[in-house]
Amino acid sequence: MATQAEKAAAFRALHERPGAFIIPNPWDAGTAKLLASLGFEALATTSLGLANSLGRVDGTNTVSRSEVLENCRVIAEATALPVNADLENGYADEPRAAAEMIRLAAAAGVVGGSIEDATGNPDRPIYDFALAVERVQAAAEVARSLSVPFLLTARAENLLHGRLDLDDTIRRLQAFEKAGADVLYAPGVRD
Repeated sequence: MATQAEKAAAFRALHERPGAFIIPNPWDAGTAKLLASLGFEALATTSLGLANSLGRVDGTNTVSRSEVLENCRVIAEATALPVNADLENGYADEPRAAAEMIRLAAAAGVVGGSIEDATGNPDRPIYDFALAVERVQAAAEVARSLSVPFLLTARAENLLHGRLDLDDTIRRLQAFEKAGADVLYAPGVRD
């Protein structure tokens, strides 16, 4: 079985090589092993898959932070593949509290993870720009402080939450990059 440091190096190499790679979403150890047997090079946890496997709805904070972290541990231990974690909004609004989820996920064995600018609050679905950037910066600081490298993905969630403002989405991604994110992602881009 690969060490966490070896998984981290393999995950970074996947991001640095030319072209794209496919990273499927297991929701438990069994699906992780199945996907690994099919030849995938990395795995990513899924908030939707975990919520559904527990008979719950995704995006309503019905899955606890401890359940997410346990799912990270189970999937990371299931195969020798690097695992990236869907860490939602870090289960906190305040930047340092949200960034702590990075440390906890790394302790659970994952080598990458995402932090979203979505609040989980339907009345105000996206964090204000300055707070969103501060949250990514705090997460990047935690990721850089770890003994095993951790690849941080910053997600701009506008398009998933009805804010079809591509200029703001791009502005957020550019600010997240300056704040220290390794990977930038805007889910919901259709063309």
